[in-house]
Amino acid sequence: MSGWPRRLRGLPLRSRLALLVAVAVAAAVAAVAVTCWFMTRAQLQSQMDSSLRGTKVDDGYVTQLAAACVGGQVEAPSPVGNYTVQLVTASGRTCTGPGQTPIAAEPADVRVASGQDDFALHTAENEHGQAQRVYTYRPGPSVARPLQDRYAVSIAQPLSEIDRPLTSLAWILLLVGGIGVLGAGAAGLWIARTGLRPVDELTDTVEHVARTEDLTVRIPVEGDDEIARLSASFNSMTASLAASRELQQQLIADAGHELRTPLTSLRTNIDLLTRSEETGRAIPPEDRRALLASLKAQMSELAALIGDLQELSRGGLTADDAPLKVVSLHDTVRSAVERARLRGPELVVSADLAPWYVRAEPAALERAIVNLLDNAVKFSPERGAVEVRLMRGTLTVRDHGPGIPDEELPYVFDRFWRSPTARALPGSGLGLSIVARTVEAIGGEVTLAAADGGGTVATVTLPGAPAPPPELP
Repeated sequence: MSGWPRRLRGLPLRSRLALLVAVAVAAAVAAVAVTCWFMTRAQLQSQMDSSLRGTKVDDGYVTQLAAACVGGQVEAPSPVGNYTVQLVTASGRTCTGPGQTPIAAEPADVRVASGQDDFALHTAENEHGQAQRVYTYRPGPSVARPLQDRYAVSIAQPLSEIDRPLTSLAWILLLVGGIGVLGAGAAGLWIARTGLRPVDELTDTVEHVARTEDLTVRIPVEGDDEIARLSASFNSMTASLAASRELQQQLIADAGHELRTPLTSLRTNIDLLTRSEETGRAIPPEDRRALLASLKAQMSELAALIGDLQELSRGGLTADDAPLKVVSLHDTVRSAVERARLRGPELVVSADLAPWYVRAEPAALERAIVNLLDNAVKFSPERGAVEVRLMRGTLTVRDHGPGIPDEELPYVFDRFWRSPTARALPGSGLGLSIVARTVEAIGGEVTLAAADGGGTVATVTLPGAPAPPPELP
C-alpha cells in the first residue's frame, strides 16, 4: 500500500485530479447504494412481518393439524397458500401439514406454546436449509384441543421472496454506480483539463522565459481566483526581473563609463613614462613629480570607485558576514566628524550630538555617514563651516556651499549622477546613492534640500532609541 502514494505522485496532475474525483464519486455512490439496499431490505422485511402478523390460519385447519399430531391425517389443504403452517408444542415437538417442510422449533416458539409469550417473530431454516421468516402465536379458545400438551401455531414464509428483488436491486445499483463512476472520471478529466488550462499557459510561459530569457512576456489575468493571483504574481515577478536587469545593465554601462576616464588617464601617463624610458629622453623632474602625483590621484580615484561599486552591489544589509547590531549612532557620527576635520582642516566642523542607538551594520552605517560628511566638505568653500546635529534620531548635515538647484534635487541619489557644476571635482557619483541605500535598508529616510541662507542641508532619520537595550553595557 505504501507504493500507491508514490505511484500517484508519478501521474500528471490532471490524471490525479480525475482519479481523485472518480474515487470520491465511487465512495459516495457506494455509500448511497449500500444505504439504499439496506433500507429497502429493512422495508421489505417489515412488510413481510406485517403480512405474517396479519395472517390467521383457519381454526378448523388448526384442529385437523392438531389431530394429525395425535395420529390422524389432515384432510384439508393449507388455507394460507405458499405459507408453511405447523404446530409447536410446549415440549418442543412440531407438526407440519402435508407437502410442507418442517421447521425446527426455536426457544421463542416454545415460550409462546407454553404460554410465557403471546407471539414470536424470528428467522429460521427448514430442513432443506432454506431461510424462513416465522411468526408464532397461540390459537384462540374456540379451537379444539385434541392434544393434551399446550401448543402454538407457526406461520413461515421464505425469505427468498424478498431476496430476489434485493438481488435485482443490487445489480441495478451496481450498474448505475459503475456508469456514475465512469461518468465522474470522464467529467473529472474534463474539469481538470479545463481548470488547469491557465496553469498550462503559465507553464508554457515560464518555459519560454527560461528558454529565451524574454522578460517582456505577460500572462493575461482573468478573474480574481487563485490562478489569476498566480498569473498576476508571475507578471509582477517578471516585471521586477526586467527592471532589475535594466538597472544592472545601466549600472554596468555607467560603471564602464566612469572607469574609462581614470583608466584612460592612467594609460596616457604610463605611456609617457614608458616612452621616456624607451627613448632615453628624461622627463623634467617637476613634470615627473606632477606625473607621478597624477598617477597616484588616479589610482586613488579608481580604488574609491571600485570600493563604491562593491558597496553598491552588496544588495542590502542582511549578508551573513554583516549581521545587524545595535550601533551607537552618536559615536559613529562623532568618528565621521573627526575624519571630516582631517579632510578639511581649514573648515569649521561643529557637532551637537545627542545619544541615539540604532540597529544596523556598523561598517555600512559608518560608510554612509562618512560619505554624507565628505559630500558636505567637498562642496564647502574655503574656511567655511559644516554644521552637524543629531537630535532624537534625526541627523542634519548643513554646509554653506553653492547649493543644489531645485531641478537637480530629484536626481541627487541616482547612481553615477553628478551635477554639471561638480563634474570637475573628484568623485564617482555613488556616495549619495550608497547613503540612500544604507539608510533605507535599516528603515530610515534621507533627504537633501536647499538650506536657508545658502548651501545644502542633508537630513537622515533613523529609527532607534536614546538608550541601549538592557543587555548592552
